[in-house]
Amino acid sequence: MKNVFLPKTFVVLQEGYTKEIFFKDLVAGIIVGIVALPLSIALAIASGVKPEQGLFTAIVGGFLISFFGGSRVQIGGPTGAFVIILYGIMQKFGYGGLVVASIMAGVMLIIFGLLKLGNVIKYIPYPVTIGFTSGIALLIFTSQLKDFFGLKIGQVPAEFIHKIKVLLQRMDTVNWYALLVGISTIIISVSWSKKFKKIPGSLVAIIITTTLVKGLQLPVDTIGSNFGNVPNTFPMPSLPEINIDLMKEMFYPALTIALLAGIESLLSAVVADGMIGTKHNSNAELIGQGIANIFSPIFGGIPATGAIARTATNVKNGGRTPFAGMIHAATLLLIMLFLGKLAVMIPMATLAGILIIVSYNMSEIQHFIKMRKAPKSDIAVLLITFFLTVFSDLTIAIQFGVVVSALLFMKRMTEVSEGRLLSKDMYEYDEEFVSSGIEEKDIPKEIEIFEINGPFFFGAASVFKDNLMIIETNPEVLILRMRSVPAIDATGLAALEWILDSSIKKGTKIIISGINTQPYAAIKKAGIDKKIGEGHICMDINEAIKKAKLLLK
Repeated sequence: MKNVFLPKTFVVLQEGYTKEIFFKDLVAGIIVGIVALPLSIALAIASGVKPEQGLFTAIVGGFLISFFGGSRVQIGGPTGAFVIILYGIMQKFGYGGLVVASIMAGVMLIIFGLLKLGNVIKYIPYPVTIGFTSGIALLIFTSQLKDFFGLKIGQVPAEFIHKIKVLLQRMDTVNWYALLVGISTIIISVSWSKKFKKIPGSLVAIIITTTLVKGLQLPVDTIGSNFGNVPNTFPMPSLPEINIDLMKEMFYPALTIALLAGIESLLSAVVADGMIGTKHNSNAELIGQGIANIFSPIFGGIPATGAIARTATNVKNGGRTPFAGMIHAATLLLIMLFLGKLAVMIPMATLAGILIIVSYNMSEIQHFIKMRKAPKSDIAVLLITFFLTVFSDLTIAIQFGVVVSALLFMKRMTEVSEGRLLSKDMYEYDEEFVSSGIEEKDIPKEIEIFEINGPFFFGAASVFKDNLMIIETNPEVLILRMRSVPAIDATGLAALEWILDSSIKKGTKIIISGINTQPYAAIKKAGIDKKIGEGHICMDINEAIKKAKLLLK
């Protein structure tokens, strides 16, 4: 228990950190830092902030996620999952609102970790995860069409329908040079990545397209023409102005950021575990994410979380400890300090092409298509979450998706839960009854056996009551066989007490057989065992039948 919140950095140091491991981490960290460079800049611009703020995020957030997190190989920084929610906050509240939302999200994540909710967050239903991830990918894709086509549009609306409408209206302003640069970026990135694994295709595409645009003096928008100079200095920490009214407005955006950070980081950690055969500490990971999201905006950054693609790159290049993630952050810092001024020449169409690739990889399109073979209820949850993400709000999409999934789960549990009367006729003709472990051959007609199967919870309680009503006559002894009841909740206890009370009024004695650990503990805690009577809770059905015969005498 003492290590439940211990960061993996300290676990690695306790195990012994050798020179051999360090050099592997060094190589992996440098490579991942180079991979993260264009992505950090592109994701920052797509989120509505300055390009250097993406670098600040990857440096500060990435370092702290590695240092304080619960994964050995997690790489943190800005990710595509945040783009749409951050862009919306920036449009409505500006960077000040985004800073407050990020800090609040960081506090929430720390609280989630301290409350040991790491495992709970991982149980968000698969259709919900695929639905909102695919929805975010579509929104990122459409947000990049302006720069990809070089369209003359001032401010692209955040709302999906309005965005598409504005893009279509301005298609007559296509910059064919920008479009050629964007297409070339995609072709170079994809082709290079297939043949050469060590150097990222996105970086090669940036170098080639930037050189061509600069050398040929092509009329294409660049980071410099849109944002001015990129500083090659690291910012001093500064705290924002925080007031209660702004905190109230930022609560739901902050909750969305916290949930996304938690889901994204834990999914990434699970993927990494599968690649290196280790197990991450989910609660320490949430605390590390929280610390990163508090300090990232203090140093001029935006929200950060674990990035699956960068984490996988780290693992594939030999990274095995959190020090690789810290080296990745240091690599980015050095690049920014010494080469940051060169970033102003990068064409916006190039960054758009890189983010279009990101959106495709993020879309989970193969999994989305595979979901057509899933149960109709899961398909409904997937589509509802997807369309709410695209057309409404990500917060609503996640909340609605989780609630609908929970309701559908309860419905399924109700369907698999059943109660049936084991009568003499069944004993004679039903093979399942004959092989169910009942050894007593002579069961008097004054004894009825009612078997309950499945969780005895609020969704199934009314079903059990209805099924119990099929007993036409009042038996002298009613045996409730509960060997197949794994769990019972408060409503199930209330239903059981109702059965007891109604049976007592009719003069029927109750015996319970084969009860499992959780239901038995719940019955004892509620005091129902005393109402049932001493010795009326039996280990198995044969003991219960013998007890019932004694009661008849």
